[in-house]
Amino acid sequence: MSLGIRWLGHSTVVIDLDGARVVADPLLLRHNGILRRRGVQPAQSAWAGADAVLLSHLHYDHAELGSLRLLGNVPIYTAAANAQWARRKDLDGRAIGTDAWTPIGKGDVEIKLTRAIHESRPMPHRPNAANGHLVRGPSGRVWVAGDTELFDDMARLPDAAGGPIDLAVVPVGGWGKRLSGGHMGPVEAAIACRMVAARWAVPVHWNTLHLPAVRTWPHDWMDAAGPEFVAALAREAPDCRAAVLGLGEMIAV
Repeated sequence: MSLGIRWLGHSTVVIDLDGARVVADPLLLRHNGILRRRGVQPAQSAWAGADAVLLSHLHYDHAELGSLRLLGNVPIYTAAANAQWARRKDLDGRAIGTDAWTPIGKGDVEIKLTRAIHESRPMPHRPNAANGHLVRGPSGRVWVAGDTELFDDMARLPDAAGGPIDLAVVPVGGWGKRLSGGHMGPVEAAIACRMVAARWAVPVHWNTLHLPAVRTWPHDWMDAAGPEFVAALAREAPDCRAAVLGLGEMIAV
């Protein structure tokens, strides 16, 4: 039995759980539209062989058509409106919900949606459904939060997962110094980890994408969210262990 996670930048993680490989919100190309990527493009070996893609919502920094197509004919599990959008793009979009578990891969791993509140920056030309995901197998339970703000029902996630949250993948920043509504900064992400009583937490949605002119201004803003999350976690959820990964780095939980 095993649970491992690799961070490929921004909100893209590869979760290897009990023989199943899951890629969340894949950004696999060198850049993302007008946004520039810090660091190198993710290596194909890091995400190859995926059994499932988790798509939280359709903002361009989470749902990039070029990256989704690069993965090939891998099922994309997301909300119904987003799955329909994916099928219109000749992708294998599959609708799942928050109630029933959906098996993936060839083993005992299964997934379902969780609530997320991310109503800022609505798009007129793409559906605006937003969710997180729960992934569980014999080795543990993972909450991939997606983009969201805090909400009271987060405390019920262990019940929805059928047991304790072993690993929380939580956003702690953005691609600019300021965050719009529907996001969590380091302190809010630490509070979320306390609410769900997570054992481990990996911060994402930071240190990767930036507008061309603001990589170094304001000074060091791209580097700040990870250490700030560690400090906030020590205050808000001291029983939760932070795993701050570098781009392309992985850890076994």
